[in-house]
Formats: sequence, structure tokens, C-alpha cells
Amino acid sequence: MLKLTLSLSALYLAAVGLALMAFPRQFGIGAVPDDAAPELIALFRLLGGPFLGIAALNWLSRGLASAPLQAVLLANFIGFGAVALNDVWGVASGEARDLAKVFLIVHLLFTLAFAALVRADRKRTAASRTEHP
Repeated sequence: MLKLTLSLSALYLAAVGLALMAFPRQFGIGAVPDDAAPELIALFRLLGGPFLGIAALNWLSRGLASAPLQAVLLANFIGFGAVALNDVWGVASGEARDLAKVFLIVHLLFTLAFAALVRADRKRTAASRTEHP
């Protein structure tokens, strides 16, 4: 499950990052007006870069040892959890575009997967400490 979750999240984040950078108007359909200010488009493109960085981090972390892996898993749990909470707020309040319902499901699934991985890794680390005092 670890390699699959990190791989899928890397591919997803890379797709979002590339879409933000290369197709900001199309990615923001329903939220970005046709006559969007160039500054808004530049902001979307700016936000695409960190998505690509996190995608690379997730992809390269698939074979890490436990200590550095814990940091990557926890960071993904926090990031996807924050985005999922934002999606819940937007969908519940009606402020989000209709497509947010799909993103809510994707982000919630990644949040749950990373939560399970954080928990499993912590259990494995604690067990190895008791075996090798």
C-alpha cells in the first residue's frame, strides 16, 4: 500500500501541478473567468511548482528508510487533510464549484490512505524499538 499510495499521489500531484502551470484557465473551469487578470493566471502557474516538487518527493520516497519516510507520510497527511477540509467547507457551504465534489473524494481518500500509512509506520517503528532495545 505504501508504494502504491506514494506513486498515485505523485502522479496526481504532478498532473495538478502541470495543469496549473500549462492550462490554468482550463484547470480552473467554473472558478476562473474568461477575462481573468494576468496576475491570477500567474498565481495559478506559481502554485503549480510546489505541486511538482511534492510529486517528485513522493515518487523518490517510495524506497526510503523509516525515519525520513515518516516525515514524508506525515507531511502528505497534513497537506491532503487540509485540502480535504477546505473541500468539505466549500461543498457544504455551496461556495465551491461542482467539480469540488470529485476533488473532495480524491483528497479524502488520499488523507485516509496517508493516515493509515502514518499509523502503520509508527507501529512498525515502535515494534522494532521494543525488539532491539
